[in-house]
Amino acid sequence: MNYFSAVLCTVLFSVSSSFSQEKIDKYIVAKGETVAQIAQKFKITPYEIYKLNPDVQNGLKPNAVLLIPKSNVSSVKTNAAPPVKTTPSPSKSVAQSPKTHLVLAKETLFGIEKKYDVSDEALKKANPDLVKNGLQIGQLLNIPSQSDVKQSVLVKNNVPVYHIVQPKETKYSIAKKYDITIEELEQKNPDIVANLEIGYELLIKGNRPKPVAQSVPVKASVTTEKKSVVKVSEPIHYIDYTVKPKETFYSLSKMFGLTQQQLVELNPILSSGVQEGMVLKVPSKSNQIAVNSAKQKVVLTKKYSQDKKTLVLLFPFNLAKNSGDTITSTVNRLNNDKFLNMTLDFYSGALMAIDSAKTVGVNIDVKIFDSNETKTTSNIGSIFNDNNLADVDAVVGPFYQNNVEKAAVLFAKNNVPVISPLSKDAGNPIPNLYQSIVPPSVLKTAMFDFLNAKQGNLVAVIDKKRESIRKYISENQTAVKIAPLTETGGLDVENLKKLLVKDRMNYVILESANTGMVKYTINTMLWAMANGYQVQLVILEPNDTLDTDEVSFANLTKLHLMYPSATRENNSPEAQIFMQNYRKKNKVNPSSYAIRGFDITFDTMMRLSQDKTYQETAETMITEQVENKFEYHKNQDEGYANKGVYILYYDTDLTIKEAK
Repeated sequence: MNYFSAVLCTVLFSVSSSFSQEKIDKYIVAKGETVAQIAQKFKITPYEIYKLNPDVQNGLKPNAVLLIPKSNVSSVKTNAAPPVKTTPSPSKSVAQSPKTHLVLAKETLFGIEKKYDVSDEALKKANPDLVKNGLQIGQLLNIPSQSDVKQSVLVKNNVPVYHIVQPKETKYSIAKKYDITIEELEQKNPDIVANLEIGYELLIKGNRPKPVAQSVPVKASVTTEKKSVVKVSEPIHYIDYTVKPKETFYSLSKMFGLTQQQLVELNPILSSGVQEGMVLKVPSKSNQIAVNSAKQKVVLTKKYSQDKKTLVLLFPFNLAKNSGDTITSTVNRLNNDKFLNMTLDFYSGALMAIDSAKTVGVNIDVKIFDSNETKTTSNIGSIFNDNNLADVDAVVGPFYQNNVEKAAVLFAKNNVPVISPLSKDAGNPIPNLYQSIVPPSVLKTAMFDFLNAKQGNLVAVIDKKRESIRKYISENQTAVKIAPLTETGGLDVENLKKLLVKDRMNYVILESANTGMVKYTINTMLWAMANGYQVQLVILEPNDTLDTDEVSFANLTKLHLMYPSATRENNSPEAQIFMQNYRKKNKVNPSSYAIRGFDITFDTMMRLSQDKTYQETAETMITEQVENKFEYHKNQDEGYANKGVYILYYDTDLTIKEAK
């Protein structure tokens, strides 16, 4: 019996008398019965069964307990005439709320209050247990009628409820605090879909009053139709900011969360336009609206800008090493030099991107140079000085972090974006440097954000060799329960079982390379599945132990192994076209470096083809190419980091899918 049916069995014994009042009856499923057959038996629609029993959409099992509308049960025994529709008496409200409501899975207080047009205060007053125990599946709520509640609909006339985001708060913790879902929180606050920023003012309930014109963006009293709502928040602090080359009203507005009019009112000098070197008065970082708050996932299409753009590619071919080589030595180098082969693969993908961009009408001047680099040396300086590159529009490369930082410093004077294509190092803070590789810390954070949003039961199995992750979880992910170990460092299986719950999904985070601990964890989860628990296996980074013959791949698919990844498997028609064209041109399948070369180069060219600067597109647009997602966020100090992460899982059809 699945977990939902098991919960219902428990609830039915305590509220069976209430069900009879609510015109709900229970029915035990016979072997081989279908939803359609049961619906026909009780002369109701399958939808009515799914509505009261949402879990049966995943399959109907023998002896499962279903809730059936009791008003239709009599139709099984008699052929009573269908009910006659009557017109309500004028003295009664047509929209009068029902007296009771049966709480179904995934319902929230906010949703119920909105459905029946009642306030949170009125609903809790009619159901005192809500204050003490919260909302429970199977609970029968008393719904106050409109005649009993002399107040307007909450979302129209009640005082709005706000919340100022504090450090370390998440969407999950805030939604839980106010007993709403993350979806409802995002619906009220569309700006936080991409990112939740400290200091952001969230609307929890009610509607935001229409904005009142202000000379400065100070959070003050806002007047509504009936009363004044005072929103208390920290005072605004201002700093001086020097305008950089190529910055515009648009980029400044996004950076500091101000409209053009507000910028001009704070800085009258801007009335004549934005000019390099201007010193502006702007809100400090602690108070600014998130740069990425309005970021949207888009498919870039060509948009003609006023001038032709120039893209520079700096790749380490290191041709100087081949200057005196014979054909034989060159062939040997091609066969043995892994770094050169990686460079050539990346370059082949970049060439495909250039051809593809031309096909869709993007006309960008591309200049390719040999960066001739090692980890500590390059000829970037001479390339920059000898080729008059100060005014180009974007640079991709070099490959090594030390060299890409040197390039960023050279191009910083004109704020030319320099995209680091392959470096995994965090690097130094440079305003115009864009790290395209997703850092490991971002992968880990994205995984926990996803799990917290699902509101499941989080359990971590961590061996003694992973103390750093144990410390991270203890300090930053307090909702996670850490499974105890035995005195010898093994997994305490019985205590792990006690940490699992039956009323929601159990996400078991496995942080161990020890084969024994891995197998014990998997076997415990399989036992839990057999006993009606919902479980899913999670890892935070690649685990080679899971790829050995000792661990059954079939078991990993049963447990829907889930993990964060900077790349995805893409079988879309567009991706297939790229694969076919690459094979046709190069006679081999593209390597991961070839695909990355295509993704970064094509993404950069398409961003340059917009009617915005590269920086503006990075601050407002999330893009996806063949395998990679580019979601740039401004670092707290300087520069930009890519936070484009996919949450993937093994499906039972032996494919890898993106978790939603």
